Amino acid sequence: MATTPVFTDVLIIGCGAAGLSLALRLADSARVVALAKGPLYEGSTYYAQGGVSAVLDAGDSIESHVQDTLIAGAGLCHSDAVRFTVEHGPKVIEWLSAQGVPFTMEANPEGGADYHLHREGGHSHRRIVHAADATGRAIQTTLEERARQHPNITLHDHYSVVDLIVSRKLGLNDNRCLGAYVLNRQSERVEVIAARFVVLATGGASRVYLYSSNPDGSTGDGIAMAWRAGCRVANMEFMQFHPTCLYHPQAKSFLISEAVRGEGGVLLLPDGSRFMQNFDPRQELAPRDIVARAIDHEMKRLGAECLYLDISHKPADFIHAHFPNIDAKCREHGFDMTKEPLPVVPAAHYTCGGVLTDLAGRSDVEGLYAIGEVAFTGLHGANRMASNSLLECLVFAAAASADISPQLPHSPIPPELPEWDESRVTDSDEEVVVAHNWQELRRFMWDYVGIVRTDKRLQRARHRVELLLREIDEYYGNFRIDNNLIELRNLALVADLIICSALERKESRGLHYTLDYPAANDDSPPRDTILVPHNFAGKGWSPRWQNAV
Repeated sequence: MATTPVFTDVLIIGCGAAGLSLALRLADSARVVALAKGPLYEGSTYYAQGGVSAVLDAGDSIESHVQDTLIAGAGLCHSDAVRFTVEHGPKVIEWLSAQGVPFTMEANPEGGADYHLHREGGHSHRRIVHAADATGRAIQTTLEERARQHPNITLHDHYSVVDLIVSRKLGLNDNRCLGAYVLNRQSERVEVIAARFVVLATGGASRVYLYSSNPDGSTGDGIAMAWRAGCRVANMEFMQFHPTCLYHPQAKSFLISEAVRGEGGVLLLPDGSRFMQNFDPRQELAPRDIVARAIDHEMKRLGAECLYLDISHKPADFIHAHFPNIDAKCREHGFDMTKEPLPVVPAAHYTCGGVLTDLAGRSDVEGLYAIGEVAFTGLHGANRMASNSLLECLVFAAAASADISPQLPHSPIPPELPEWDESRVTDSDEEVVVAHNWQELRRFMWDYVGIVRTDKRLQRARHRVELLLREIDEYYGNFRIDNNLIELRNLALVADLIICSALERKESRGLHYTLDYPAANDDSPPRDTILVPHNFAGKGWSPRWQNAV
């Protein structure tokens, strides 16, 4: 049964901080459709605890934030992207406050109120504006409420995007994104949405690993779709593992915010002794890659299932006031952080690489933008500094809006797009294949492409992912699709991109640590790993991206 194609000015794929803030910025002058794969709130933004980094204190400076970010990025940050993002930080905080986000405030000497600011690892100053310890939830719910009220914004939940529609695939001469095929998970029908502009705001790919702090939908969909559409991707080897996720079988890798360490929490071995002083002079406030590797090293050295994070030396009232949600979640699982250390393990947390874009969010395909974790802007380099991620979402949503808005009056209306063809497929009678391949993929990625790597492990992973990709392609070509198959197809492709990128980098830098090349290659300037798809049209961003490995 055919479905009537939908046309909109801007199609936004993803409804987190990046997607919703872009929708709100565009909606006064454009019709916007925004899609969420599950419930609207079920993305990484909702679960972000720490906050948004921005220079808001008189004792801080733009230059200090820039330098902290460059140091954390281990030589691979693009200074123009860093400065662009940091300079726009105060403006996006002001915009969020105007939307009604209830940031935590504190009294100032003049009788007014200022933002209460946390400090987190890698930051030399307190510059993390937050809403208690549930900043992401406050941002997500506020923006969602505002978006629902706007007449020009249509929000759809439980819609999985199958693939982008690009003009070259239709035999047209240009290289433009015209819309997308989307699976309505309630009707189980594939629909067509045509748009003048398409924006990927799909988040990262941490669910490619067995253990992740991210929600189940973080399956690299936007990265995979952009690659198939002809976009380059960059620095996929840099997958950040959060050092401290609660270790409990029912906790589902619940994140213990970096702010706990920022407020005095210390890491302990099972015997109660501290160890971070053996790895970095900044100890618990070292960047996440150093802390995660240190925990991984000590766990393997001792054969320990977990280590411990202790802030019980702080007054109970202080803990209740600063970390009410973390405290409540820990109590649900039988832990009292005011009286005892919390068991913690590292888990895959953030994708530092992604779809290569310029500073307006534009990708290699005309009319296709990528913002937030799905994108590679050059901000994070080899390691993301804490709380720069929500900042990036907000700044590049504003930048994309400023780039798209003036184009709308004269941008082309897409031609009539073909319907999704299901004439040669049948219902699957082998769903177990999808479930098995999903588990196999995430297991070998954890074992072979995790915190510490070797060429031998990476080659093993490469052989396995090549076999999986062939099996998945065959399955995809013969059976009707569902969300599980869409995610598996995307995850396997992203896994291949991660492995290929890791094999290219013959050094240890930032989040990429290999026993075969334990030192950074300082003989030449560090370079990005840029992968180019076979269908790349050859019209990319040139001056900023000539440092490809």
